[in-house]
This record gives sequence, structure tokens and C-alpha cells, in this order.
Amino acid sequence: MGYETLKLTREGHIAVLAFNRPEAMNALSTQTARDLLTALEELEQDREVFAAILTAEGDRAFCVGADLKERKTMSREDMKKQRALFVKTFTAVAEFPKPLIAAVNGFALGGGCEFALCCDFIIASEKAAFGLPEVGLAIIPGGGGTQLLPRVIGRNRAKELIFTGRRITAQEAYELGLVNHVVPADRLMDKTMEIMREITKNGPIALQQAKRAVNLGVELELHTALALEAECYNVCLATEDRDEGLKAFNEKRKPVYRGL
Repeated sequence: MGYETLKLTREGHIAVLAFNRPEAMNALSTQTARDLLTALEELEQDREVFAAILTAEGDRAFCVGADLKERKTMSREDMKKQRALFVKTFTAVAEFPKPLIAAVNGFALGGGCEFALCCDFIIASEKAAFGLPEVGLAIIPGGGGTQLLPRVIGRNRAKELIFTGRRITAQEAYELGLVNHVVPADRLMDKTMEIMREITKNGPIALQQAKRAVNLGVELELHTALALEAECYNVCLATEDRDEGLKAFNEKRKPVYRGL
């Protein structure tokens, strides 16, 4: 399926979903939000896709947040409708059931930073920059930033970045624990694909259940979290992939997983 504002490609069990409005610094438009919702649903339903990358075309910006030029032409009612759509889109990224890794290749500001935060982890180019500058426009981060950033880097550090609206470099983001890896710009996709191949050699149902256990369990008290883990484990136990994994181990060969 083709998308107006996104580029979707596949390599084996890996999908690469790229914002494709480089002339607009990949700003989040209404159409981008619609395209992203549809693409994520497509990838969720595609059994051949075990994991996905969220990145961007061009080397200047991953995403600089909402398209403010588009908003200049919108009524207050239109903005309310767009806001509801954006919330739905950020939620879809955060709740995507398969591993979703952000490869950030430039400015990740406002909603762009929040999209990266909604992913499972971030790999950044040395040229990347991160920030939540919304307070400078008399609003607050509204794509999960006030909730996700404190969970990643701690409450007080998150407050400082949100209250000041300050931008930070990729290296600063790494030191804060916001990103997992910082690599030269020309190595960004190579490094991301290297990690994705490590991920997608594993059972896709196990990957989804591991993500579910971590994401839901981290906010629970330990007794309940362990019960959740057991539930997720039992889902894997009843799959054909689990049987294939054991068989391949005993036969000393690589398993062929099918998501069944």
C-alpha cells in the first residue's frame, strides 16, 4: 500500500517506516497522522513482519512536531479534531504490539521527540537533537512527553527539560539514558538494521509477549507483575514456534519461526 506522507519498505521480517516530508522537516500533518495509523495497522496484521523501525527521509529532521503552517489555516474546531487524531496516533505508536525501534537522524522536537519516546528504544545519529519546546508556545507536550520522558530519564531531569524547552544533543541524550546508541550519521541505518536482525531471528510471538510483559509489568507491584509475566509465558508455551524452537535446538539448526 502506498502512503502520501510515509515511505514503507520491508527487508525480510523487518519493516522500515519513514516519515517522508523532508521539505517540511517531516512535520506532523493531519495526513501524516492518518497515514501512520493506517501503516501501523497494516504492519500489525502482517504476520511476516516481526519488528519495525520508525525513521525519516532526509538527514535534517526525524520530525519537528506539529505542522504549524497547516494549523495557521485551521479553525479552533478543526484543531480540536486534529488534536484527537494526534492523540490516537501517538497511542497507536506507543501500543504497537511488535518491537518498534526509532532511528533518529536529525531534529526530534516536540511531537517528533514524543514519537521516538513512544518506541521501544532509540538509536540516534551524532547529528540528532532532542527537545520538548512546547511551553515556549504556551502549551505542554501532548503526545506522551510528560509521562514518557520521566519514565525514561527520571522525574527531575525530565522536568528540567520540559520546563526550559531546551534542546539536547545526541550525546547528551545518551548520557541521560534517553537513547541506547549514538552512531555516525552514515552508520545509523546499518547499526539499526544490525540490531533489528538480532531481534527478528527470534520468535515473533515471544517478542510481542516480552514487550507486553515489560511495558505493563514495569508499573505494577512485583507480585502482580510476576503473575503477568507467567500469563505472557503461557501464551508462548502454546505456540507452534515454541515447538519449532525446541526442535531446532535439538537438531542443531536455526529455527524457522512463523508466528504461529
